Amino acid sequence: MDKTDTFEVHSSAAGKRIDQFLSEHYSDFSRSYFNKLCKQKYVLVNGSFVKSGYILREADQIAITFHRDEMTLEPADLPLEIVYEDDHILVVNKEAGIAVHPGKGTENDTLVNALLFHTKNLPEFGQSDRPGIVHRLDKFTSGLMVVAKTEQAMRHLRAQFDERTIHRTYWSLVWGRFDEESGTVDTFIDRSRRDPTKFAAARTGKHAVTHWKVLRDFMYMSLLELKLDTGRTHQIRVHMNFLHHPVLGDGDYNGRDSQLKGLPPNLQKRGKHILKILPRQALHAKKLSFIHPGSDEEVSFETELPADFQNVLEKLPQLLLLE
Repeated sequence: MDKTDTFEVHSSAAGKRIDQFLSEHYSDFSRSYFNKLCKQKYVLVNGSFVKSGYILREADQIAITFHRDEMTLEPADLPLEIVYEDDHILVVNKEAGIAVHPGKGTENDTLVNALLFHTKNLPEFGQSDRPGIVHRLDKFTSGLMVVAKTEQAMRHLRAQFDERTIHRTYWSLVWGRFDEESGTVDTFIDRSRRDPTKFAAARTGKHAVTHWKVLRDFMYMSLLELKLDTGRTHQIRVHMNFLHHPVLGDGDYNGRDSQLKGLPPNLQKRGKHILKILPRQALHAKKLSFIHPGSDEEVSFETELPADFQNVLEKLPQLLLLE
């Protein structure tokens, strides 16, 4: 079912293209999606349909209908670790290797399919293939996600993401050693010019801020705690690559074989073994805090590192000849 949102443009958005503004306002939707909605006449400003290049003015009244071609989602009995559940929300600990929602190459083996097997009470908000989903983790990233069980909860949680009041903490094992104990990466992130399926730090695009802190120094690798001010696609992976400390095991952002040459010759075979032990990106969403949409009180959740990640951490000192 299509949903319609209406709101007034504030001065901070004046002068922006409407497709750009909408993709920033609704961070889980792409700019191309809003471009398509404009062409299909699902976006009105002051009662009139507009093109995607329309320049916003203060006090413009926007009415947008989130339209999506209907698709059938099948419930699937897949592994699902529920950390918390009530009438409003679910908090799940997603395992690495499972996509959040259907896409190319993933149809009925996603987190959404598992959620529908557990409960059919998941709201849609414009995208019928993503019921209940208010934020995502990459397929090979593990960790905590909150899922909405009602439309009211979905709107409440989306607003928190827009206002950046949801707090997320990740742990990641990255290549290299840091000169400082902590720092902040503040860039824009945009589609890569070389490969449109990937992203890169750029001079234009969506603003992205990542705070990092070294938890443990393994000489040739570092365990980091990372906190996000923004939630851009592939943000941590892009920012770590930008710092020349790519996430261990990340084949899309220079985190695999290309890094082995940076190890001493006597450790390069051991480096290959480390990549075999943890064949995916070493990134885990460890902590999640937000305002509960039912009680309006802050709730916090934390999960342990998955077994593959923990296994690598325990073996690193011996494999890297640090003990």
